[in-house]
Amino acid sequence: MTTTLEQPKVDTAEPPPARRRWEPWALAALLVGTAVAYIWGLGASGWANSFYAAAVQAGSESWKAFFFGSSDAANSITVDKPPMSLWVMSLSVRIFGLNTWAMLVPQALLGVGSVALLYATVKRWLGAPAGLLAGLVLALTPIAVLMFRFNNPDALLVLLMIASVWALLRAVEDGRTRWMVLTGVFVGLGFLTKQLQVMLVVPPLALTYLFAGPPKFGKRLAQCFAALGAMIVSAGWWLLTVELWPASSRPWIGGSQNNSILELTLGYNGLGRLNGEETGSVTPGGGARGEAGAAMGDAMADGGFPGGGPGGGGGMWGSTGITRMFESAQGGQIAWLIPAALILLVAGLAVRGRAARTDTQRASFLVWGLWLLVTGLTFSFMAGIFHAYYTVALAPAVAALVAIGSVTLWRRRDSLWVRAVLAVTLLATAAMSWVLLGRSASFAPWLKWAVVVVGIVAAVAVLIPALTRGRIAAVVTLAALFTGLAGPAAYAVDTIATPHTGSIVSAGPTVEGGRGFGGMGGPGGMDGAGRMGGRTDGAAAPTMPGGAAPGIAPGATFGASATDSMGGMGAMGGAAGGLLSGSNPSAELVALLEQDAGNYTWVAAAIGSNSASGYQLATEDPVMPIGGFNGSDPSPTLEQFQQYVADGKIHYFIAGGRGGGMGGDGTASEISAWVQANFTAVTVDGVTLYDLTS
Repeated sequence: MTTTLEQPKVDTAEPPPARRRWEPWALAALLVGTAVAYIWGLGASGWANSFYAAAVQAGSESWKAFFFGSSDAANSITVDKPPMSLWVMSLSVRIFGLNTWAMLVPQALLGVGSVALLYATVKRWLGAPAGLLAGLVLALTPIAVLMFRFNNPDALLVLLMIASVWALLRAVEDGRTRWMVLTGVFVGLGFLTKQLQVMLVVPPLALTYLFAGPPKFGKRLAQCFAALGAMIVSAGWWLLTVELWPASSRPWIGGSQNNSILELTLGYNGLGRLNGEETGSVTPGGGARGEAGAAMGDAMADGGFPGGGPGGGGGMWGSTGITRMFESAQGGQIAWLIPAALILLVAGLAVRGRAARTDTQRASFLVWGLWLLVTGLTFSFMAGIFHAYYTVALAPAVAALVAIGSVTLWRRRDSLWVRAVLAVTLLATAAMSWVLLGRSASFAPWLKWAVVVVGIVAAVAVLIPALTRGRIAAVVTLAALFTGLAGPAAYAVDTIATPHTGSIVSAGPTVEGGRGFGGMGGPGGMDGAGRMGGRTDGAAAPTMPGGAAPGIAPGATFGASATDSMGGMGAMGGAAGGLLSGSNPSAELVALLEQDAGNYTWVAAAIGSNSASGYQLATEDPVMPIGGFNGSDPSPTLEQFQQYVADGKIHYFIAGGRGGGMGGDGTASEISAWVQANFTAVTVDGVTLYDLTS
C-alpha cells in the first residue's frame, strides 16, 4: 500500500496526521536558513583543499582531465579518488570562471539538498515534525557544516547515501523492483565519488530489505541482486573505461603504484584503509612510504606527539577502539547526539516490536540504526588512514535516529517507561555536551552549565505527565531541543566564522588533546582546531579570483618544534607548500611562471600535488605534481621526466613542497637529485627554482 507525503504511514491505532499549514513554512525556513549558513563567508576559505581545487581547475579547462579527475590540465596524474564530486564543481567553474564561489557554492547546495532529502525521507513515514527535526540536526552537525562548505568529496557522498536510503524505504513501502534498482544506482554513484566508503551502507540497505520488503523472500533476494547489478553498472562503466584505456594516452592513476584503478580501489582506498597497509601512504607500515614517512612515523612513536602517537596512543591516525568517536579529535565533530541516537534506536525498535514485518517505521529504525552501527564501528577500529572529517558519514544516521526516535516516543509519552527513556536520553545528551564543551575551556564556558541545567530540568519535566500535555509541553520540547542542539549549534557558528584550508580540517574551536592525523588539534605545533595550518583567522593574504585568500594564509604554518620532531617532513605551509598545504606563490613568482607559458606543456613541476596546486591555481596553467599527493607515486619515472625536459615540455622545477627541501620518495627523489645535479638554482621570494630550459 502506497502512502503519500501528506499522509505518513503510522500504526492503525493512530489517525494519520493532516497536513498543517505551518509545515511548508517551517520547511522553507529550514532550507533557507541552511543555505544562508552554508554559503555565508565562503570566500574566506580561499581554495579550501587546494589538492581538489587544482583538479577542479584542470577539469574546467580540459574535458579529458574532467573525465579522469586529473590534477592538471596536461593530464600527468589523477587525484586519488574517482572524479564525480569534481565534475559538479568543474562544471560550475566552466560556467562562472575560476573563483572560490564557483567552486564551493555547489558544495553548499549539496548540503541544502541533503537536508531537504533527509526531511522528505523521514517525513514520509514519521510526519513533518520528525522530518524537520532530522533536517535541523543534520544542518547543525558541526562536521556536516564544514564539509558542506568545503571541496572534499564528502558532500556529494552524503547526499547519495541519503538518496539510497530514500529509495530503499520506497521499496519497503510497495515492494517494486524499480526502487531497489534506483537504490543500487545511488550506491554506484557514491562509489564514483569516494569508492569503497559508500559500501558501508550496503549491509544496512540489504539487511533491511531482506527483512522488511513486502514480496516473498525469494523475490526480495532477487531484487537485492538487481540492486547489486545496478550498482555495478552505474559505477563500473567508468572503472572499466579507465582500466581499458591505453595507459600511454591517459594520466597516471594517482594513489596507485602500478597505474591501476583497480589497485587504487582495493588497496589505497580499499582494504588498506582497514588494515593500515596503504601502499604509498605516509603511515608506518604503509608499504613504500619513503624516508620522509618513516621519519615522521618514528617521530610520532618517539614522542613527537603527547601520548606516544597522534590521538593519545596507538597508530599514526590515532588510537582505535570502541570510544574512538568520542575522543577529542572526533568528539566535537559528531558525538553530541550519538548516545541519544543509540538509546532511541533501542527504544524505537521496542515500540515497533509487534508491528508487521513490513512496517516501514521499523524499517526506518533498522536502516538508519545499522548505518550508524556499521559505519561507526568501522571508523572506530580501522587501522589505516583516518581523519576526523570522515565522521560526516555518520551525520545523516544520527540525525534520522534522533528525529524518528524522539517523535515515536513522544507520541507514546503516556507510558511511564517511555517517559523514563526520554528522561535518560536527555540526561545522556546533557552529559555528552558537558564533556565536549569542557574540552574547549575558552569557548563559551557558560554554555555547558546552561545545557546541563536545562537538560536536568527537561528530564524531570518529562517524567511528570501533567507537564507533557497542553501548552507547557511546548516549553518542555524547546528545553529538550536546547539540550540537544545548543552545543552543536555553537560549534557550527564557530565553523562558519572560521576560514578553513588544507588537506586535514575539522569543525569547531580549539580542543585539548585533539592532535594527530586522525584529527589534528590542540595546542602545540599544529593548528589548535584540528586544521593543519588550516585556520586563517584574521590573517592577511594575497587575493585571488573571487577575492579570497589562496591556499594557506601567511603565518599559518606548521610549528617549528613539531616540524623538527618529524624528521624531514618540512614546511606544511608557506610559499612552497607541503604534504598537507598548498603552495602560496608571490606575485613575482607567478609572473615568472607565466612568462612564455604557452610554449610549454607544464609551466613547472613540483614534488607532491599540494605543492603543485597553488602554483597551478595562481597561474591557471598546468603544473606537474610529481609523485601525486604523497609524492610517492612512481609518476613520472626519471627517464620520462628527462624526456619531457629534453622535449622542452617543462619550464621550471620548483624545489620544496612534499617533504621540504628537494623532498619526495622513490622516483621523486631521483628526479630531485638529477635536477639539482644538472641545473642551476635561483631563488624568488624564498622559493628555489631550476630553469629546465637553460
